[in-house]
Amino acid sequence: MPSLKNGSLRLFRFAGIDVFLHWAWFLVAAFEISNRTRNYSSPVWNVLEYLTLFLIVMVHEFGHALACRQVGGIADRIMLWPLGGVAYVDPPPRPGATLWSIAAGPLVNVALIPILKLIGISSRSLGWAATMPDAYAFLSAIWFMNWGLLIFNLLPIYPLDGGQILRSLLWFVLGRARSLLAVIVVGFAGVAALIGVAVWLRMPWFGILSVYILMNCWRGLQQARALLKLAKLPRRDGFACPTCNTAPAVGAYWVCNSCNQPFDTFQSLAACPNCSKRFSGTRCMDCGRLHSMEEWASHSLVARA
Repeated sequence: MPSLKNGSLRLFRFAGIDVFLHWAWFLVAAFEISNRTRNYSSPVWNVLEYLTLFLIVMVHEFGHALACRQVGGIADRIMLWPLGGVAYVDPPPRPGATLWSIAAGPLVNVALIPILKLIGISSRSLGWAATMPDAYAFLSAIWFMNWGLLIFNLLPIYPLDGGQILRSLLWFVLGRARSLLAVIVVGFAGVAALIGVAVWLRMPWFGILSVYILMNCWRGLQQARALLKLAKLPRRDGFACPTCNTAPAVGAYWVCNSCNQPFDTFQSLAACPNCSKRFSGTRCMDCGRLHSMEEWASHSLVARA
């Protein structure tokens, strides 16, 4: 994913979500706008078309972020960049919560279809094709862009929305780690097909996007392997994460930030046995959420009840 630290510009904050724009967006925007002047009689329409495209992308990403927060997840950043947008969402590690967080993005594009269709019908009845050809061409372009974004995002290729939706559905049956591994296998095959299409059609931007997807597939593979390894660890009784209901692993997997020594925080009850520093919160290895030792212990009783 693009970094928020490397030359990004903070645009605004809405509903507790910061929206950033990557600097490379301006370069690609200038290139795309200057090479599409033949579509309209004035370059103003090219600018408006490009800005509307990213408005649709931004609303799509807000769909992800707001849905994630609705199920109790963390979502406070959106990045817009030349290849689209990224909502930095962290839903609770449950298949239902993840499914809703991901599916909400494409549902925004689905909701736009009847709106754009109604506007298109109105423009035709008003005779815009003859009297306002630029406006009519603009509406047609937005219609196809929304459909293109929807169809492309629903391809079952990780990390596209379609791939993550497929992963969430498989999660119900295969579990967290194996569902990700299965989708990654499909994703690698899909990326190979995308690269082939990019070469065949001679579309460099599509090729760059395919390489970006390939890199994320590789990172997903590493994550799946780590999750499989984590799932095989022995678990400690008497504690459970309040967020994901998972018992903690047995072993020295936590590191003291004072003496840098690893220790088993549940064995020493959140106190480092090397320097005696006590920690107010313990992070779950499975979902990454931070909870006090009392919350870990009390939730174990609730989970068994």
